[in-house]
This record gives sequence, C-alpha cells and structure tokens, in this order.
Amino acid sequence: MSMIQEFKEFALKGNVMDLAVGVIIGGAFGKITTSLVEDIIMPIVSFIMGGELDFNNMFVLLGDAPEGVPMTYEALKEAGAPMLAYGSFVTVLINFVILAFIIFLMVKGMNKMRRAQEEEPAADEPSEEVLLLREISAKLDK
Repeated sequence: MSMIQEFKEFALKGNVMDLAVGVIIGGAFGKITTSLVEDIIMPIVSFIMGGELDFNNMFVLLGDAPEGVPMTYEALKEAGAPMLAYGSFVTVLINFVILAFIIFLMVKGMNKMRRAQEEEPAADEPSEEVLLLREISAKLDK
C-alpha cells in the first residue's frame, strides 16, 4: 500500500473528520468568547471599578523605560522594554474561565441526553415477554 493511499485512508476516517470540524468550530467559538470578554465583560468590569480602566494597558515595568517612548503597553512592548503584562493575563484568564464553563455545560448536557437515551427502552424491540410468547407459539404450531 502506498503512502498516499495510507494517508487518504487516515484522513477520510470519521474520527479525523470529526476532529477537524471540532477544531474549526472551536477556533471560531474561541474568537466569539474573546470578543465577549474584551468587548463586553471587561468594559463592564472597568466601569464598575471606576471608569476608564484598560486591562490590556496594565503592566509592571521591569527596569527603566526607554527614552522617548510613551508609557503605554503597546509602545513599551514595541520598544522591547521588559515588563509583566498582568492585565492581558487577567483578560486571557477570564476568557479561559468562560470558555471552560461553557464547555462544562455542553458536556453536562450531552451526558444528560446520553443517560436519558440509555434509560429509554427501544420502542422497536419487543419486550422479553413478547419474545417468549412468540417462541412458545412457534413451538406449538410445529
């Protein structure tokens, strides 16, 4: 079997295709969550904490600031100044917590549906009593 055929079999297996779809949807969902955090939640938290609070611009400078560079996160980062950007970390952490909670709710819902499906007897299959009666009837007809 050639390597191309082996790769084709691997790539077209159901699990690989499901994984690819999951990764694509996960990436899009991550962007939605990032926007939720950065554009909705963080401005509300900023307002509650006293107004114009930009979490992305919160940092601790480690050492001296380069001369002539504004004291903003973007400018200092571009200049290569050493700093701890804890504001960006807080934003990413909130993003992660929200995403993890949503995934938790999805898995919990899927498990609940799976349990309900397992507990539900199949309507198409006859009960044991009916099967036993059919077996007895078949033996009597012989």
